Amino acid sequence: MSVPASAESPTSGLSTIVLFHSVCGLRPAVHAAADRLRAAGHEVIVPDLFDGRTAESVPDGILIKDEIGKDELLKRAIMAVAPYSDRGLVYAGFSFGGSVAQNLALGDEKTRGLLLLHGTSDIAEDAVADDLPVQLHVADPDPYEPHDWLNAWYLQMRRAGADVEVYRYAGAGHLFTDPGLPDYDAEAAERTWKVAEGFLAGL
Repeated sequence: MSVPASAESPTSGLSTIVLFHSVCGLRPAVHAAADRLRAAGHEVIVPDLFDGRTAESVPDGILIKDEIGKDELLKRAIMAVAPYSDRGLVYAGFSFGGSVAQNLALGDEKTRGLLLLHGTSDIAEDAVADDLPVQLHVADPDPYEPHDWLNAWYLQMRRAGADVEVYRYAGAGHLFTDPGLPDYDAEAAERTWKVAEGFLAGL
């Protein structure tokens, strides 16, 4: 696992954000998102859980994810955030990266916030997220995040104590914030980042 040099020594900012890539890997869109957040004053750490491998579609990316395996990917994610965990991190991620971010955020008592773009994860029955600010941005409809799943996810998050906001984008593709993928929707992406930047600034 590697972390880009630009993320190894974050400078002073509003929050320290760990931003996890999607199953398509650490693509230029992820670096662009990190740069946008850095320009707003945040420290941003961008782990590469796929060791440089990328994909041009979600199905191809799922093959990479499954080849590496869930346990190994979680191990890599934990190792990536360990040097920064005492700061009180904001966890964020795209699609699969959102599920990683959620799992780490709910296991870290110092978590300051959780920003989910295009993806969520299972929630343990005994999960505790007292007053944790959570924001989700998702396509509507999204084949990977169906309505029934999202409704159950929302109720479980609220039951755990999280303060949850959900933003849906009608007609957008699953990974609509990545300009290099067919799912890209420029209007939805810009709306997402404006709302997300406000969310992060308020943490």
